[in-house]
Amino acid sequence: MPEEQYLEAKLEGKTLLLVDGSSYLYRAYHALPDLRGPDGEPTGALYGIINMLRRMRKEVTAEYSACVFDAKGKTFRDDWYPDYKANRASMPEDLVRQIEPIHVAVRALGWPLLMIDRVEADDVIGTLSTQAEKLGMKVIVSTGDKDLAQLVTDSVTLINTMTNETLDRAGVLAKFGVPPERIVDYLSLIGDTVDNVPGVDKCGPKTALKWLAQYDSLDGVIAHADEIKGAVGDNLRRALDFLPMARKLVTVETACDLTQHIASIEASLASRPEARTELRDVFARHGFKTWLREVETAEVVEGPQIDVAPAQTVDVERHYDTVQTWEQFDAWFAKIDAAQLTAFDTETTSLDPMTAQLVGLSLSVEPGYAAYIPVAHRGPDAPVQLPRDEVLAKLKPWLESPTKKKVGQHLKYDEQVLANYGIEMDGIEHDTLLESYVVESHRTHDMDSLALRHLGIKTIKYEEVAGKGAQQIGFDEVALDQAAEYAAEDADITLRLHLALYPQVTAEKGLEYVYREIELPTSRVLRKMERAGVLIDAEKLRRQSNEIATRLVQLEGEAYELAGGEFNLGSPKQIGQIFFEKLQLPVVKKTPSGAPSTDEEVLQKLAEDYPLPKLLLEHRGLSKLKSTYTDKLPRMVNAQTGRVHTNYAQAVAVTGRLASNDPNLQNIPVRTAEGRRIREAFIAAPGHKLVSADYSQIELRIMAHISGDESLLRAFAQGEDIHRATAAEVFGVTPLEVNSDQRRIAKVINFGLIYGMSSFGLASNLGITRDAAKLYIDRYFARYPGVAKYMDDTRASAKEKGYVETVFGRRLWLPEINGGNGPRRQAAERAAINAPMQGTAADLIKLSMIAVQRWLDASPVGTRMIMQVHDELILEVPDSELAEVRKRLPELMCGVAALKVPLVAEVGAGDNWEEAH
Repeated sequence: MPEEQYLEAKLEGKTLLLVDGSSYLYRAYHALPDLRGPDGEPTGALYGIINMLRRMRKEVTAEYSACVFDAKGKTFRDDWYPDYKANRASMPEDLVRQIEPIHVAVRALGWPLLMIDRVEADDVIGTLSTQAEKLGMKVIVSTGDKDLAQLVTDSVTLINTMTNETLDRAGVLAKFGVPPERIVDYLSLIGDTVDNVPGVDKCGPKTALKWLAQYDSLDGVIAHADEIKGAVGDNLRRALDFLPMARKLVTVETACDLTQHIASIEASLASRPEARTELRDVFARHGFKTWLREVETAEVVEGPQIDVAPAQTVDVERHYDTVQTWEQFDAWFAKIDAAQLTAFDTETTSLDPMTAQLVGLSLSVEPGYAAYIPVAHRGPDAPVQLPRDEVLAKLKPWLESPTKKKVGQHLKYDEQVLANYGIEMDGIEHDTLLESYVVESHRTHDMDSLALRHLGIKTIKYEEVAGKGAQQIGFDEVALDQAAEYAAEDADITLRLHLALYPQVTAEKGLEYVYREIELPTSRVLRKMERAGVLIDAEKLRRQSNEIATRLVQLEGEAYELAGGEFNLGSPKQIGQIFFEKLQLPVVKKTPSGAPSTDEEVLQKLAEDYPLPKLLLEHRGLSKLKSTYTDKLPRMVNAQTGRVHTNYAQAVAVTGRLASNDPNLQNIPVRTAEGRRIREAFIAAPGHKLVSADYSQIELRIMAHISGDESLLRAFAQGEDIHRATAAEVFGVTPLEVNSDQRRIAKVINFGLIYGMSSFGLASNLGITRDAAKLYIDRYFARYPGVAKYMDDTRASAKEKGYVETVFGRRLWLPEINGGNGPRRQAAERAAINAPMQGTAADLIKLSMIAVQRWLDASPVGTRMIMQVHDELILEVPDSELAEVRKRLPELMCGVAALKVPLVAEVGAGDNWEEAH
């Protein structure tokens, strides 16, 4: 048999996986934090490429593979067109230094690496795809490059691991509007700014699709160029001479001579196992500690973490039960009743815990062993299941027992669901969401990510059992066998995550304190606050919404008059044309594509001198208020309680602050009349008052405590006006001589410096010269040397450790503090200064919530905490308890910690939130 026929017979039906390494290089570099190895060398792109290739090897079964990179130097396209890629910035130095380590790692991972002089990676991939297809092979190309869509056929598919996108022929048509064989024509018309291939000026995707639909192909468009009217037709005719070259440049070559580099697909591209010795060297050299341990124990697991080691990396054998009889229930009840710790999880009909109905419960007491108890699956094929009410009645004593210890992933949600059935869950010993948050606040904390990161286990995704988008069904409609495996896995994985994470929490006293004394009890308080909810005056909001609508119409008319015609106030493109072409306003900054920017920062700057940007800012702010609050809040009132119930996300902000969702109570503006009117719509129940309590100048007090600066400590100890005291120091006058302007400047300095503000930022904020701003800052540090020392010491410590800490031991990670990317590094340095103060303030308000709730629980009172916003607590207080609450709140809040300066809590009361505040 001739060699060609032999190869075709041997390779037919096999899969060739081609990874476009060059397309992932920059994406990995920019997407990941600026990681550094033990020697200080950059490793972010290296980390990203290794992670992607290992994941690809696990998820895609392929007998043959290659990772393809661009070679250095010019290519054959530069011979055709000297300006090809002329506008591309040179590769960042930090990325250049990672290229060779990436190549070493790719080979060690078992991937054939291709890099061919004068031939781009796209053309190598195009040639190999064509060869493989002729041999009857299936080809998968992993890339983020739209140009390669032209290669797609019935046998060639594109996948993008960054976006989880798969493009077959139908996918290309859906995404681009043209089939793969028309991608070259499409790209020729719109051009490629990245590669500096000009297309037809002002011809965007819509125009290109219109022409190709009308004239079938690029040749058809060229043949009918004289028929196309308007400016874009003129642009087309001007581009006619270059369009053949544009087509040549964007066409992927599929017949390159690769014989000097590849003997054959079979001989050169067969997938190989990882080279463990070489991999060990790569991981050790670059500080990938988790991967290193995996190689040393001969376990290959995806998803490493630089700092945190998993306690367990091997998936154990699984034994999952579906409990459908009372005999099975009794057997499992005996297990959980005797267990020292039980993992518990619920499956429900909704993500909204106030309205969610229970579908089933899952339990686990030992890794690999779990059970699912279905109680409300429905449909024509509904399974045999135990009655929900009877199951809950039997479980209620165990669920409410403080001695029966439970662990869960985000148990606050499960608590709320059980409360819908009159069950007050107790015995909550651990929460893996909070364990992860305390150990690695800068990472994601969902169960799927945690399982991959700490256990090396790819869990079943919700979409895999319930579907996606409009086709998604409720969990109560999921087939029982699928539902049981999914739900039981949740409990099993939760238990295993706890075993992996909790030793890391207890390894540091500070972390254990934050977890045990702050985060766990805060979660219990938040559950009660969410359950309580807050009353709103829906009619007041509707009236305000109508008034805003009237004002928006008025603003539109004023904008049209200033612009000299009507335009879409929400269109950045139209705003840009009016600003910079019609009105000739100055360009403040540009977008990455080079167009003048019209973002919020630009509007703020232009609004200082021009009326139209100022008007657009007002329109934008009012539109957001209307859509987010005045229109939406009345629709969010719970039909059963008559109240609005927000959700407090505890594991989001790296500083420890809470996030409020559905509705977001933290973004209601307090400095505008409209925002304050929205607060007026948050009202007390009849016979009650709303009481607001917050710390006074908390972050400045924390700065004084942490820095130990004598002047700051003395000012707070003596109860001085801190801004007046600072003004006296900076301007060299007595406190009595400080005028209002000097105090204002001192206030900006005080708050600016704790956020790492530079002299440039201070000058911009105060509207003064940079020299004057620098003089103020120099005077400040001369008068407060302890603050200057704190800032210097904190930056140095953050660079050494990679994190800073709060007074209570919360660890705030700064992955980019040693980065080579200037803006990112500077932002991390500013965060290093402020994060200990903002994080300590977050810890203090949580400790206050815990203290207040314990007092309320121990007292026969009707007062309830109903909201927490930034550093403010809001309570709903019966009139008869108002005096006692106003007296006790400051005592409780100021008694949670002993700082070097006194804590001060201010309390107000009123019929609505604004009045109380």
